[in-house]
Amino acid sequence: MTEINDTPHDEIIREDVLDDDNRLTDEFVRSVSDAVSDNDTTLAQELVNPLHNADIADLFELVDSDERAPLAAALGDLVSADVLAEMNEHVREDLMDALDASQIADLTEQLDTDDAVAIIEDLEKGEQQAVLAELDAEDRAAIESALTYDEETAGRIMQREFVAVPEHMMVGDLIDYLRKNDDLTTEFWEIYVVDPAFRPIGTCQLSWILRTPRDIAIADVMKREQSLIPVNMDQEEVALRFQKYNLISAAVINDDGRLIGMITVDDILHIVEDEASEDVLLLSGAGDGDINEPIRNSYIARVRWLIANLATALVASFVIAIFGAAIEQMVALAVLMPIVASIGGNAGTQTMAVSVRALAMNELTRSNTRRIIGREFRIALLNGATIAVLVGLGTGLVFANPMLGGVIAVAMLINIVIAGFAGIFVPVMLDRLDQDPALASSVFVTMITDTMGFLAFLGLAVGSGMVSL
Repeated sequence: MTEINDTPHDEIIREDVLDDDNRLTDEFVRSVSDAVSDNDTTLAQELVNPLHNADIADLFELVDSDERAPLAAALGDLVSADVLAEMNEHVREDLMDALDASQIADLTEQLDTDDAVAIIEDLEKGEQQAVLAELDAEDRAAIESALTYDEETAGRIMQREFVAVPEHMMVGDLIDYLRKNDDLTTEFWEIYVVDPAFRPIGTCQLSWILRTPRDIAIADVMKREQSLIPVNMDQEEVALRFQKYNLISAAVINDDGRLIGMITVDDILHIVEDEASEDVLLLSGAGDGDINEPIRNSYIARVRWLIANLATALVASFVIAIFGAAIEQMVALAVLMPIVASIGGNAGTQTMAVSVRALAMNELTRSNTRRIIGREFRIALLNGATIAVLVGLGTGLVFANPMLGGVIAVAMLINIVIAGFAGIFVPVMLDRLDQDPALASSVFVTMITDTMGFLAFLGLAVGSGMVSL
């Protein structure tokens, strides 16, 4: 068995391994790949042994997909359960395909329940059952229980390993209990105090316990106010609660109020990153946006939104077709139309991004929606007036046509105001319908700004008498 070096990796990593941004260098990745290609497993292990688990996971993501299985075989026990937990899910799936059920079970048994669930939930149904059959009864029951909860809920991400004690226990007895009980989890920041029905009634931080005399009762030093997380709460709401109350860990309770798990801040960091990335990717229609995602999955995720965009673009094209005769009479209209649509689209995207973020952070609620709409309307008016003056003067000078400058100025003002309204209205309406506000917002906002921009500009040009239909 390969001996894994426990020395802090920052003290032993050579400068040619990590660059200034703490990323594995190209030279190091090539040297490991070459060692694997030459079947020099000893050299490969010597190179990788000093790395942190997260860096080893990064190494697998940086090599080509067909190199990952040979790399795992060469590294042997260096590919630990903790490395798999740190690994990109698509890369991990590649490795899982090369392992049998007993090997996956051995790895997952070394992890906390939440990390084990993250690995097993990505397996096919048949593979899941095969792996679960290889686990011992206690681990199997914990993971099967976690899989009964919906994805992206507190029940899926919580740890089942925690420390809970009755309130009548003395501090000294608690310290002795923690020292003597080898079955307790090794990573925790708080101890939960429960009543006889196992309902949490308070928490004690480890720092309080260590600084309190042994003859003091836990009930006298515990904090009774605590943030309890319902097991079915969405993970995004959990993250917001951690942020709002500056939590390090929090108890998870079932429908009966009984303590069934805990969530720690390190789990929340991953959630915050995932949710932020998800919103950005939903706005763009780029699917998972993962560079390790299979090409077929990326294609399916992206092409459907492009088709949706094509459909909405036809609406704008229909408006242009109505004014086709007017455009033929004045070529300048065709030249200026993209400016109106582009500026309106950017204005709508700005407001939409702010709105989606505010909804995600619970800053935009039913109680302040009207005020926020008013705020964005005033901002749109100011932006629209500024851009209208600039584009109006520029158009009037370039084309020597003050009326054309006035038409595009008014059209620009109208479109930017409409864009500002659409940028907040569409996400809010999707949120009211219990849909992700980032979902399809950009498609609808783009359709509105393009259509209304063309309609305002060409309609004003006809209405002013510059051209006729």
